[in-house]
Amino acid sequence: MRAIDNSGKIEDLFMKQKRFTTTLLCLPALIAAGMAATVQAALITVVDSKGKPLPTVMVTQSMANPAPADRSDNGYQQPGKPHVADTDITAFTGSLGTANLPDRSGETSYRLRKIGYKEVTVRAPKGQAAIRATMEVETDPLKLAEAKPANAWLGALDLGSVDAKRHFQMQCGFCHQQGSAGTRAERSPEDWHKTIDRMIRYGSRLPTELQKSLPEKLSAGYRHLRENPALVQGGNSWDAATLERIRITEWPIGNAMSQTHDMLIAANKLVYVADNIQDRLYEIDPVSNAVTVYKIPHRPGDKPGGLIAARLKDFPSHDDTSNAHSLAESQKDGHIFITPSAQRRLVEFDPVTKAFTLHEMDGGFYPHTIRVDAQDNVWFTLALSNQVAKFDRRAQKFTLYDLPTRGLKEKLTVASIDVLFKLMSWGLPLANWMPVDWASSGTPLPYGIDITPDGKVWFARLHTREIGSIDPATGKITMVPTPILGPRRLRADAQGNLWIVAFGDSKIARYSPADGTFALFDLPVQPKGSETPYGLNVDKKRNIVWVNGNQSDALYGFDIASQTWRTIPLPRRTTFTRDVEVAEDGTVYTANSNFPSWHIEDGQPTLIQVKMK
Repeated sequence: MRAIDNSGKIEDLFMKQKRFTTTLLCLPALIAAGMAATVQAALITVVDSKGKPLPTVMVTQSMANPAPADRSDNGYQQPGKPHVADTDITAFTGSLGTANLPDRSGETSYRLRKIGYKEVTVRAPKGQAAIRATMEVETDPLKLAEAKPANAWLGALDLGSVDAKRHFQMQCGFCHQQGSAGTRAERSPEDWHKTIDRMIRYGSRLPTELQKSLPEKLSAGYRHLRENPALVQGGNSWDAATLERIRITEWPIGNAMSQTHDMLIAANKLVYVADNIQDRLYEIDPVSNAVTVYKIPHRPGDKPGGLIAARLKDFPSHDDTSNAHSLAESQKDGHIFITPSAQRRLVEFDPVTKAFTLHEMDGGFYPHTIRVDAQDNVWFTLALSNQVAKFDRRAQKFTLYDLPTRGLKEKLTVASIDVLFKLMSWGLPLANWMPVDWASSGTPLPYGIDITPDGKVWFARLHTREIGSIDPATGKITMVPTPILGPRRLRADAQGNLWIVAFGDSKIARYSPADGTFALFDLPVQPKGSETPYGLNVDKKRNIVWVNGNQSDALYGFDIASQTWRTIPLPRRTTFTRDVEVAEDGTVYTANSNFPSWHIEDGQPTLIQVKMK
């Protein structure tokens, strides 16, 4: 453990009080406009070809002629100026084949989807309050397979062995889906070699052995499934009792070149989302539908891509030196802290004045997931330097905790990570030259972090099958082996138990620090084991664990008391989510987070709200 003095920090105040005042003056009109859009309701009735009501139809309503988006700031919305977004709203038909959606006071479009049926789109003129549509059964085996989520294709894909499949899922599924239309398209083995090389540069730790053997298997495997679509089985089951109580709202944020990452429901009831490769912070008001963008400041001399510039050297368009990643809020003053994974610094944002402050660090590499404790200390993982950092706000000082390594090789790699990335930024393809073993030696990757009610700081290490804790009073670090592959992110429940996603195992785990025991729960997906859960959060009031289903276009809720699951299918195909937030009333938020965003249906990332009636 070592301390870094931050007494000489430089504050960057880029947002002025005038902008804040202008925003306040605009908000009453924005709120009125948003509320006026939901005064009346439209009734949608869906039947089959024989006139029988169809339940569990996903009905997504959007404006037929949406207002043009503001793209005046290099393809993005002007910073600091609220823009009322046209939302997409999704409901599901009940047993009578009906669903209620708001009257949007304009021409609307309705997209209807149901497993095993042909998709239907209906347009309704302004003022039409009743819509009736007929859906026909789909009989084409290829179209039936193409309508299934990515996990059904991934589950059917033969990669030679269970271990190869699990490591492929873990190392090639953390940026976007595997099994989506884009990834299962025809590619030669040579094309797959090039793709894997690029993914290694982006950070994948696919074992070298698999880097050599998988291109042939991927090319042949996906071809076999395309030619035999009946082999693609599974996908989500849609439960009528659950879905008829659900309404989903989506706010468009960013564009096809964005990578929306983590989010935060702040004390001011606004939702904040970080755009990782455009260094923007989105502020969304779920009541007024107002979206405001703030640009995270760059210091003079910051290079595009920051300290890992080589990562995005061939990406078509990015505006980043920081890589805004994860967010947490101070309970003391409501300031929001953001980890910039491409810099040695911590970003602070005042949601009242809209001012940013940059806190510089003298060590550490790749600031990652972040939390704030009850004493107003800011804790975050440093993924590539194998550390956890604490920022003492009162003393304005960073403390870095060095985590254990798995041997001399890993100790040397971690110690030289700064030099390695500097060489890579000069154009040397070291990531593709250095051999990778099945344990990802050299990159233990401390990842998720949370704080239990007793004040202990817990973290997960993705590549070591371990979690660990730090006692803030003594600095003592304790490591705990886990029975799961890929412990990625973790959260504490009200009783102090830790819930952990098993990214490579399609499970979640509960760890009880009181007695040191683990309990494992399979995600409710078919085929079994075909999901890669990225993160989760705990609704402490209702004892529900919400889990990102990023291969299955779904969000999963696990009732802790009954140990039962609910599945919420999400509206856009190729939805990839990384984070979950839960509001006081139980409303759940997540966001489309593909990298790159053009994988998402329509190429539009969105903030997603799931509200239960």
